[in-house]
Amino acid sequence: MSDLPSLPSFHSAVIDAILHHAGRATLPFQRAHREEQHATAFWFNELVATSSEGESVRQYLVTASEPARIELAEFTLRAELCAPSMSAEKLMMTGFADGWIQFEKLGVAVMPTAGLHAHGVRKGWSWTTDEITDGVAATAADIAGLGERPVPAYLLGHDVEAATGARLQAVVVGEIARTDEGRVQWLGELPPGCVGAPVFTGFPLEGNSFKLVCVGVALPGDGTPTHRIAPFDEIRTALHALPDAVSPTRAAATDTPGSTTKRRWWWRHGIRSDRDSA
Repeated sequence: MSDLPSLPSFHSAVIDAILHHAGRATLPFQRAHREEQHATAFWFNELVATSSEGESVRQYLVTASEPARIELAEFTLRAELCAPSMSAEKLMMTGFADGWIQFEKLGVAVMPTAGLHAHGVRKGWSWTTDEITDGVAATAADIAGLGERPVPAYLLGHDVEAATGARLQAVVVGEIARTDEGRVQWLGELPPGCVGAPVFTGFPLEGNSFKLVCVGVALPGDGTPTHRIAPFDEIRTALHALPDAVSPTRAAATDTPGSTTKRRWWWRHGIRSDRDSA
């Protein structure tokens, strides 16, 4: 992580909150065996229902549409995302493009995570990620609270180290604003590999407190010095419209050997780690 000692205390507090709540939520990926189509995805739990037994969620990976269209991809794994830690640092996925649900109008793609959990179970490990939750994801009121005047914003993504290609996580500090047309924009360039990453801001409250909000997903640029952000209120609406076949699961649940759970359509796509290919 980058050390940012020169930032005022409010900025530092927001960054600390992002890393505390979502530090293990991001996954860098790219086209397998090639130094191209670098992007960031992140885990999101869509709240479906609450009861005395707890919360039921539908869990997804979320990223920008364009980098999710490749057929063979590799995720770079960090040791803290798996228990026990994997010896391999890469997770290879075939049929990658077919595993995503594309929200074309938003420029966002989502992948139900049941297949990822099932892969870990088969290999004897489990995911130990953080997830951006429904309570942190922006509501329509949060988005409406943004105006044309830029406010501080923070992207949590994985850039590409020029010399080695390493995909280290970084907090990118910038600004966001909402245009006259209601579009939310990141002002300035994004480091390579940070398309698809979550963008946060902090809304000041009374005293020294603030509300942490994940505004949305950073999208590829269009040649201008800004990047559009797909806002989470619209992403949530698109997720709610998905058919019931994308079934709710308990938060952080995994399938176990001998489970009678019906296989969903996304299970057909091959998932393997580098050590599986030996």
